Formats: sequence, C-alpha cells, structure tokens
Amino acid sequence: MVLNRQKIRVATAALEEFLQRVQKETRTGGAEVTVCLVSDAEMARLNQEFRRKRGATDVLSFPAEQRRRITADGGKVLGDIAIAPATARRYAVKNGRKLHDELRILILHGVLHLQGYDHETDHGQMDRIEKKLRRRLGLT
Repeated sequence: MVLNRQKIRVATAALEEFLQRVQKETRTGGAEVTVCLVSDAEMARLNQEFRRKRGATDVLSFPAEQRRRITADGGKVLGDIAIAPATARRYAVKNGRKLHDELRILILHGVLHLQGYDHETDHGQMDRIEKKLRRRLGLT
C-alpha cells in the first residue's frame, strides 16, 4: 500500500504496482508493506526521533518484527517505509534521474532494509543485492 501524505503529485497507483513487483522479486512471502510519502518536515521529525539525526533524509524503514505486527486477518506485516518526495526529487536531479525512478529505487532500498539488510554494516552485501535487483527491475 502506498499512502501520499504530502503535497508533491505522485502516481501512487504506479508505485503500488512497482511495490508488488519488488515484493515478488525479494520474496517477502506476501507480508504487508506500507509506503508512506511524507513531507520533508515530517521526515526530519522521524529522522531525529528514530536515528537522532538532524534534517530530512530520502527514506527510512521501520521493520515490523521490532513490534511483531500482525494484521487483523492474521497476515504478516514486513514493515513500513517513509519516503520524502521533496528530498528524493533533489537527489534525482543530482543523479540525473526522474523523480518517478528515484521513488522506485527508494522503495526497493526500503524493502531490503525491512528484510534486515544494512548497507552501513554488511560489507557491501546489500549494495550488491540492490544493484542486481535494480537491473532486473529496469532501474539505473
């Protein structure tokens, strides 16, 4: 599920379709993932609260296993991803990409974090997997 809680116009239906492709490619086992598009101000608040870092970032992931979430119908929840499209747009321009592609890259990145990968500590494992999946999903 993709929720838009900010002002930049985004094709959420296309992002939902992409999220489903990512879940299939990463074999999440049908576990639920929610992507919430938030303002830079909200992202900065989340970044400060959960990472003790100032300012907005492009993506944050919140694995459900930390809270052992289960849906009302008994389904499993992988977790939540927060993405700040305004920050993502700045990175997209810097990297010569379209916002739509940048958001898709961030969804993939977020799902990998929800699965337990951590590019800051895993000696390149997440980066290698992400590059392989980007090629498979048509992302540069």
